[in-house]
Amino acid sequence: MKVRYTLGRNEYSRMTTQELRDAFLVNTLFQEGMIELVYCEVERGILGSAVPTSQELVLEAGAELAADYFCQRREVGVLNIGAAGKISVDGNNYTMNKLDCLYIGRGAKNIRFSSDDASQPAKFYILSYPAHTSYPTTHASQQDANPLQLGTVEDSNQRTIFQYIHPNGIQSCQLVMGYTALKPGSVWNTMPAHTHERRTEVYMYFDVSPDNAVFHFMGPQDETRHIAVHNQQAVISPMWSIHSGCGTQAYSFCWGMGGENQRFDDMDHIAKTALR
Repeated sequence: MKVRYTLGRNEYSRMTTQELRDAFLVNTLFQEGMIELVYCEVERGILGSAVPTSQELVLEAGAELAADYFCQRREVGVLNIGAAGKISVDGNNYTMNKLDCLYIGRGAKNIRFSSDDASQPAKFYILSYPAHTSYPTTHASQQDANPLQLGTVEDSNQRTIFQYIHPNGIQSCQLVMGYTALKPGSVWNTMPAHTHERRTEVYMYFDVSPDNAVFHFMGPQDETRHIAVHNQQAVISPMWSIHSGCGTQAYSFCWGMGGENQRFDDMDHIAKTALR
């Protein structure tokens, strides 16, 4: 497991492009036949991926967690952005088609990932936060998600938000998770921008074609920067930072949050005219 120490807003203002990318961008996800994990001090979150091919992959704690097993004191959200696969949790098998989500509760001991076809593997995106109580492991397909239609054609941000793990859906201790899909012709997400003083967020961008990019905007409202993001890369967003993006064409992204409040509308909104 890699460890990422996120810097504060004072250091941020003096950082170069490469320093920003080194601190906030995760560009090593979704390597075939591997589990990739990045531990971040922001809310003690862990993001990662599992891409099983000919053999199943096992999620283990590693020395970094000082735990007997990964979910001893943690909960996990998983979104499959690849082909069909399965996740086994303590002997219970969950079929995971593309865009299916699985919540794995605290106390789960044996977590295994597999693909139905090694030549077309599943791509499991993993997001985990500490948990202080246990909720049942729960599967949801896209049809089970709560869809929110937001944006307009005129503002180039027409999109559907699919909520999976949230107070009115799959129950969790602190994890909130889902994904957003932009309509063809729309390119902006999360604009007008906002911050979360009570929780932090990770954006993982996917369905970005190889010759396109998303420009992820971050920073305090009066000193924004951008990070150029490509397919299946993620950006860690601390509580003092906006998290918004504009792509060269439509795309999707998985959003996930951890903190002391799970309410969707717990946002500190920022007017477009206040951005610098």
